[in-house]
Amino acid sequence: MAAEGGGKEMNEIKTQFTTREGLYKLLPHSEYSRPNRVPFNSQGSNPVRVSFVNLNDQSGNGDRLCFNVGRELYFYIYKGVRKAADLSKPIDKRIYKGTQPTCHDFNHLTATAESVSLLVGFSAGQVQLIDPIKKETSKLFNEENSCQHLWKVNWNEERGIEGSKTSEEALVTVQRLIDKSRVTCVKWVPGSESLFLVAHSSGNMYLYNVEHTCGTTAPHYQLLKQGESFAVHTCKSKSTRNPLLKWTVGEGALNEFAFSPDGKFLACVSQDGFLRVFNFDSVELHGTMKSYFGGLLCVCWSPDGKYIVTGGEDDLVTVWSFVDCRVIARGHGHKSWVSVVAFDHYTTSVEESDPMEFSGSDEDFQDLLHFGRDRANSTQSRLSKRNSTDSRPVSVTYRFGSVGQDTQLCLWDLTEDILFPHQPLSRARTHTNVMNATSPPAGSNGNSVTTPGNSVPPPLPRSNSLPHSAVSNTGSKSSVMDGAIASGVSKFATLSLHDRKERHHEKDHKRNHSMGHISSKSSDKLNLVTKTKTDPAKTLGTPLCPRMEDVPLLEPLICKKIAHERLTVLIFLEDCIVTACQEGFICTWGRPAGRAPLQAGGQNARCPPRPELRCPAA
Repeated sequence: MAAEGGGKEMNEIKTQFTTREGLYKLLPHSEYSRPNRVPFNSQGSNPVRVSFVNLNDQSGNGDRLCFNVGRELYFYIYKGVRKAADLSKPIDKRIYKGTQPTCHDFNHLTATAESVSLLVGFSAGQVQLIDPIKKETSKLFNEENSCQHLWKVNWNEERGIEGSKTSEEALVTVQRLIDKSRVTCVKWVPGSESLFLVAHSSGNMYLYNVEHTCGTTAPHYQLLKQGESFAVHTCKSKSTRNPLLKWTVGEGALNEFAFSPDGKFLACVSQDGFLRVFNFDSVELHGTMKSYFGGLLCVCWSPDGKYIVTGGEDDLVTVWSFVDCRVIARGHGHKSWVSVVAFDHYTTSVEESDPMEFSGSDEDFQDLLHFGRDRANSTQSRLSKRNSTDSRPVSVTYRFGSVGQDTQLCLWDLTEDILFPHQPLSRARTHTNVMNATSPPAGSNGNSVTTPGNSVPPPLPRSNSLPHSAVSNTGSKSSVMDGAIASGVSKFATLSLHDRKERHHEKDHKRNHSMGHISSKSSDKLNLVTKTKTDPAKTLGTPLCPRMEDVPLLEPLICKKIAHERLTVLIFLEDCIVTACQEGFICTWGRPAGRAPLQAGGQNARCPPRPELRCPAA
């Protein structure tokens, strides 16, 4: 439950919180920031991002931390909960002119104690490959002279600090050959030592290979595959060059993407409000989902790849079933845009239980999912039991978290009563088809990606005993009385979360976008402005975007204000939780003492092994 109280108590910065596992505490000695610890003036700057890598060295302290603040990029030894952070001796520090770092990602496959490959995306569109251990710059992509080393000079401000290594690099503003817009997300392709994917605010994604030569002219493309609101092109040239593929996805900025745990699927969220899930190898669209309103800003996968969680400008977290291709729950706890969502692999609980009154299993999707490959993670291996027809059913509680521009951290539990609502024993059904076999309501798009049979989920129970109507979806039209009751109960359930702040709701909300401003009459108007082929005005009330009363409404386990500025980072590690705010402070929250980790022995908790993945065939 969110913290209760009002006034000063609600605005107080929290340094600890309690869940069913125990007490989480902020560790001030483990805080990372710029060496001077002065809050960064975040106005007009890009979000602070954090990346981790483990070098598997013999010292037992192989964790490394990279973060960007303004035009600066830092690389530190991360000591976590064990020792105090030493900010006076960064392994590498870089200051850029003419552009700012926006995102970065380590290659965990090639990382060693002597070398590590770090990709950095920039606001001017470039992507840089650097080695912060060797302090080398390998290549610069999406640049006219992208094969040449950058100009580097010594930076003298901190030369008096022993061990401090700082360089200043100028990325001269010249013609961008591939994409001129800001880099929004960059990630290495799972299982590959050379392939990486880059997303831009133009709505395009590009697949690169670090081993291929860089072109000296703008690339020419030919169409490879096209579908609704997406197209994939290959680079047309006599010799292989970058980029290998160009993806155009939706309308507006492509804000983030995430690979599934097995690396086979790619989830993308865009400013047009759509989640799109692709088979990365075959370049096929698997399913879509539409936000309640506004753009989607963040996305993540559950540890077993069964569920996807998104967050965005509707202040909601939305849970989408990969198997059923439908929204199964929404969470309402934030007062402003949700900037990051992430699953906690180490708190997701799996317990064997007595056989449930279900018939069938997920065996039809075994070849498609196969999420346990090359995994030693005990949580994931136990989650895979649910996919097995000859094992006892297991009870799963997924834990995920979210942070937002309202400076709040929310933790959520996705439980069995939401995933598989109880049905009468006389109605045996599989857990991949938990809705009545009914026709879509009026206004539903027949081309929408839904569960087999294109049926619509019935009203489901709300989490944590929130009231919910018992109106069922049938082929005939519901009565006016039933509709009014359902609408009234739904609004009551939504407003009950913020009844203490209703009078000052608009003042508290930073973006003036909250559930308090949504009504059944205004929802359609909020979705009119778009250029996608799917008309958002017609998606509300369909499987693409169910109404609020048609899906369970989750309530956060905890909802705490933990920073003065908007939060931009949430990472779950084995022994702690890492958050960061736009002021440039990276905070470590120690997990409850004596907690037994769910990680299998002998594996590094921060960097689980990644499966092999081949480049999509051109």
